[in-house]
Amino acid sequence: MKKLHAGLMLTFIVLMFTTPVFAQGQTAGMVHLDWVVISAGFAMAIASSICGLAQGRAISAACEGLARNPGAAPAIRFALLLGLALIESLAIYTLVIIFVKVA
Repeated sequence: MKKLHAGLMLTFIVLMFTTPVFAQGQTAGMVHLDWVVISAGFAMAIASSICGLAQGRAISAACEGLARNPGAAPAIRFALLLGLALIESLAIYTLVIIFVKVA
């Protein structure tokens, strides 16, 4: 718990010092589109990796549930498909935001 508080405090301090950087205007001749594209790539990579981990965990839990109680297959299948759709929506929302911001 102390590590969490220390990490949050460190994050708050770093963000407090970076606020003036975001308040500055864009200088002449500075191309920021390159950084937008790179940031969008990182955002999509992070969202996709989190989706992959979550989908793997969901499928693993569904397989364990089916192994323990085969009679509950329809309910588990419905919950699994609904969960996978919601998990995949994270990557889709990230992709839509990237298209809106970059284009």
